[in-house]
Amino acid sequence: MQTLDAIREKSRLSDIFEGQIQHIGIAILMALGACSLLRSAPGTPSLLGLNAVEWARLSIILALLHQFMVAAVFRLQLYKEVMTRFFGPNDLKVWGAMFFPLLAARPITLILTGWADTVPITPYRGAEIGLGIALLLPAIWGMHSTIKYFTLPRALGGDHFRDSYLSMPLVDQGIFKYTSNGMYGVVFLGLWGIAFLFGSWNALVLALFQHAYIWVHYYCTEQPDMRRLYS
Repeated sequence: MQTLDAIREKSRLSDIFEGQIQHIGIAILMALGACSLLRSAPGTPSLLGLNAVEWARLSIILALLHQFMVAAVFRLQLYKEVMTRFFGPNDLKVWGAMFFPLLAARPITLILTGWADTVPITPYRGAEIGLGIALLLPAIWGMHSTIKYFTLPRALGGDHFRDSYLSMPLVDQGIFKYTSNGMYGVVFLGLWGIAFLFGSWNALVLALFQHAYIWVHYYCTEQPDMRRLYS
């Protein structure tokens, strides 16, 4: 396995932008599509000054900001070591302080969307609640497995920062025993679960956008990085 220094020595400027034109185009189309599906009902209440549609739009904006920030930091750190040059040994700590608030904003804004929403998904609340619980349970297991076995530094992209993370073996415990991508494939099911528990149409649209958009990050940013790191 090659080292990060070896990757940087062979890198070209075009490597930083690989997949990002596609990322921008897909993000614009998905955001416009999601916003077109949002619905407001007459007399929609507000929660903390925003109604359900406004919370959903804010959530979409924050998700776009989050993933474009991740793409920029991943590529600039992988090929130019920008975070380490600015912050030295505290690079991962600083990155975590940038990353985790925007990650937490995803479920928080979705919950606020569902809480404020009066547009139902279906009239069958019992079925929605059962489905919501069924989706939330594996998501919680996936989050537990990510924290315990994969660890948060690796989830932050530690292999873009340190050779010690790059050389770690694949995780095959917890949810990762059954899928190699428990974070995107399973943990994000929790957003769907929240939407069904609230019975909120706008939260469901938001869950669809959030889950689909994280896969855009995977295919446009993370997969090319993994190919370079683990070739």
